[in-house]
Amino acid sequence: MDVNQPLALLAGLTPVQFMRQHWQKKPLLVRQAIAGFQPPLSRQALFKLAEREQVESRLITRHAQGWRMKQGPMPPRSLPSLNKPGWSLLVQGVDLHDAGAHALLQQFRFVPDARLDDLMISFASAGGGVGPHFDSYDVFLLQASGRRRWKIGRQKDLSLQPGVPLKILRNFEPEQEFVLEAGDMLYLPPRYAHDGVAEAAVDGNGKSADCMTYSIGFRAPAQNELAAELLHRLAEFSENDDDQASAGKVRQPPRYRDPRQSATATPAALPEGLTEFAGKAVQQALKDPLALACALGEYLTELKPSIWFDEPLDAWVPDGAESGQLGVALDARTRMMYDSDHVFINGESYRARGADAALMQRLADQRRLSASELRKASAAAIALLGDWHEAGWLRQMP
Repeated sequence: MDVNQPLALLAGLTPVQFMRQHWQKKPLLVRQAIAGFQPPLSRQALFKLAEREQVESRLITRHAQGWRMKQGPMPPRSLPSLNKPGWSLLVQGVDLHDAGAHALLQQFRFVPDARLDDLMISFASAGGGVGPHFDSYDVFLLQASGRRRWKIGRQKDLSLQPGVPLKILRNFEPEQEFVLEAGDMLYLPPRYAHDGVAEAAVDGNGKSADCMTYSIGFRAPAQNELAAELLHRLAEFSENDDDQASAGKVRQPPRYRDPRQSATATPAALPEGLTEFAGKAVQQALKDPLALACALGEYLTELKPSIWFDEPLDAWVPDGAESGQLGVALDARTRMMYDSDHVFINGESYRARGADAALMQRLADQRRLSASELRKASAAAIALLGDWHEAGWLRQMP
């Protein structure tokens, strides 16, 4: 992607300008961000997705008694009538299950993949919504069909309504209001309060138009969550070192010793020496930049528990890859990233250097390699790609 090219998606701004002027700073309303947009999924296809066990979905309804939320899967009879007002169906991670949704998500890759999360589709009957709330991450709200009225504001009072299964603001104070039609889009930075309500609308044929909103969301791990995850993974690396040390392959890591420990009348008190040893252990775990990079890359590419890969339908053809007759393309569910020393894919890390590293980085950025590009790969790289093909992480293509 040319990040210096103006995009209709960003109201004529270049990605560079958008990131500098709006990202994590202020909202942006884009009329006809995608002119003539046709939703890749029909209402029927979306409902079919919500029936599946491995697809995360939620049904949210508003009654006189308050809000209710039901977790999927959603059998057909579990959804309210289309004529019943005030309900919404949210289907998460649609990009993992539909090629059109996946292609749409690629238009937002001017933001690093480490931050890009997924595409959620919200279907709502007239009056449907999820209440005034705020997200802890950036979001693009693309109106795919129908109409939705948005009220937004820089909320100072973030207190929530008690006893509600949703995080709904107690005292929402909107500052601006917009009605989004099909193809319009609204960007909101983190913690910007918003409330979207579906409105009745008709299409060009005079028929009732479904209100479907596509939410492109981003990952924003909390500092304590990230620290806990990385320390856990670094500890696992240390366990592997312990196993190798037992086999005589590496030097045994130091263990706590206390030859000068005196007899104590307060046995429940933590020894100061052990506390100091623990602090040094954490510092030592963080000392190796390569280990820390591995832990971070594996964490950021790890897949959700509900995601798995099918066995490939076609056998790997190494001759086709080596001769430059076949290229490869990553599966939509595959997460692949890299740093200067590693390649990360679906929670695994590999040391990578030289021409093969450049090739794998190109695969991560482009999500595919042409037959001519793959001709430059070494035999080891071809073998590794074959392993990934066997796992269902990528496929061969002409």
